[in-house]
Amino acid sequence: MNTAIFSDINWLAVLVGGLAYFFLGAIWYSALFKNTWIKASGINPNDPEMKKGVAQTMVSSLVLMIVASIGLAILITRIGIVDWTTGLKVGLVAGVCFSATSICISYLYEKKPMALHLVNSLYNIGGCVIAGIIIAAWPK
Repeated sequence: MNTAIFSDINWLAVLVGGLAYFFLGAIWYSALFKNTWIKASGINPNDPEMKKGVAQTMVSSLVLMIVASIGLAILITRIGIVDWTTGLKVGLVAGVCFSATSICISYLYEKKPMALHLVNSLYNIGGCVIAGIIIAAWPK
């Protein structure tokens, strides 16, 4: 397997981008859209069963956000992007074309409310944008 695609990646920028994506979620789902998300998802935050495995879920989501940041880093380094504005654009394209569409395709079949489409899709678009900016703007 040729691993050259990973050779120019700034791994610290990937980690920081993934962490920023994760921390955006802390703000997004606790301060900005908490009530909308709870209502649209049908989750009862007071249910003791919902509280089981929260740490594992959060660690798993952080790992997945780092994986998404690796994908952004591959695109950004292969294209040769070195400025935050283009990193923003790549993050926006990845967020809309991959994250949001994947979420919405699943939600259409699952008959999820439009509010949930919007809250979760916009969060992932924002996370990709932030990670894209960090990865592209980080000094090499």
